[in-house]
Amino acid sequence: MSPEILLAIMLIFLCIGLLSGYPVAFVLGGVALIFAYIGASIDIFDLSFITALPNRIYGIMTNDLLLAVPLFVFMGVMLEKAKIAEELLETMAEIFGSLRAGLGISVIFVGTLLAASTGIVGATVVTMGLISLPVMLKAKYSPAISTGVICASGTLGQIIPPSIALILLGDQISNAHQTAQMQLGNLSANPVSVADLFVGAIIPGLVLVLMYIAWLILYGTLNPSKLPARIASETPHSDHLFLRAIKVLLPPLLLIFIVLGSILGGIATATESASVGAVGAIFLSFLKGRLNLANLKEVMMQTTFTVSMVFTILIGATIFTLVFRGFGGDDIVHNFLNDLPGGLLMAMFIVMAVMFILGFFLDFIEIIFVVVPIVAPILLMMGADPVWLAIMIAINLQTSFLTPPFGFALFYLRGVAPKSVKTTDIYKGVIPFVMIQLLMLAMLATFPNIATYLPNKIYPKTSSKINHNDNFSDEFNFEDSSDVDF
Repeated sequence: MSPEILLAIMLIFLCIGLLSGYPVAFVLGGVALIFAYIGASIDIFDLSFITALPNRIYGIMTNDLLLAVPLFVFMGVMLEKAKIAEELLETMAEIFGSLRAGLGISVIFVGTLLAASTGIVGATVVTMGLISLPVMLKAKYSPAISTGVICASGTLGQIIPPSIALILLGDQISNAHQTAQMQLGNLSANPVSVADLFVGAIIPGLVLVLMYIAWLILYGTLNPSKLPARIASETPHSDHLFLRAIKVLLPPLLLIFIVLGSILGGIATATESASVGAVGAIFLSFLKGRLNLANLKEVMMQTTFTVSMVFTILIGATIFTLVFRGFGGDDIVHNFLNDLPGGLLMAMFIVMAVMFILGFFLDFIEIIFVVVPIVAPILLMMGADPVWLAIMIAINLQTSFLTPPFGFALFYLRGVAPKSVKTTDIYKGVIPFVMIQLLMLAMLATFPNIATYLPNKIYPKTSSKINHNDNFSDEFNFEDSSDVDF
């Protein structure tokens, strides 16, 4: 039996295991180890690949960048327990409620603020589902568009920094960039940092928010009965609404400014900034009068659970990628993508399509840890800009929260939505927003400068040396990827 055949069988068993509902981390590691020993028994796999595992795990646990993950998770959970989202939603609903589609716009606005302050999709969707969905339904909003707005807004934490997805992608893309540069013989390549990714995600994230709002306004104009304005008697009035809005908005905006400003300004690393954010979240919770031992214990437990899941999946994915490479899988993928007609353009299309399909069944964490280490070095060697590639992947993975059957945002909202809202309403509601995300992906593919302009301006010394033109086909030389200058 050839390594290629055994590798194909391993991938089939991996898919079966993932669809079985068994914990992903143990499926990844278990299937890989089983097939590694099968391959070794028939002399087509070298077990020395497995001996590299302890060093890999040690490297994961001592990675300074990954220390930011538990700190940002802690910050997000603490802010969620402090009921920041509830006050934001209530205030924004009063400000925008009298406009057609105003309630939907307020949900998107709050989702954007929560994304930039917490970055936790589940907490955001559940909170907005509990608070805003009843209000939207009472205001005669369409159940489909109401649930779609809530789910889509909740996923903005995937692309708007400080995003856990961008931190994990930053680690993987940085490693892939180093690997690609070594393969190309460039031993002094400029590094790729999480700050590059955070800056690169700002414009795409804001454009995505504006596209959501534009869609709501257009939909409300064409279908006024499904997104009506609240009548005057339903719209709360307050002489101090402006002052109350400032009071509600100022704390999270200040925290966002401190956390992101320290990173983007080069004052602190992502990990250092995350620690500041965690302390700031504790302080805000204290000011709200919601800091106590019971609350702190709950936050610590939820943070520990989330972080344990992330790192366990990372270890399982590390085992899988070691075995995958031991069977020569990375060479197979490299040859396949390199031989495609159209060069990098077609390779990116295939990779993005595969990630989109995988998002129907897998969580974004599994895709980042399993797929990115395999395909990213190849795409980078073909000429892809690392920041642009990371933002493309982040936008793509954002759809995984909205695509059935395993879209987590759909599950979160279904758990808190009233019985009058059908599951089909939720599925129908997210379709336009998935299409908007795919449109954003197409815009990034056509105009890479959307992601690379700010990093090149703010960090000219650490950005890739590839020239960033407005047109995708002009930016990269598809005829001969070896001519790309890093």
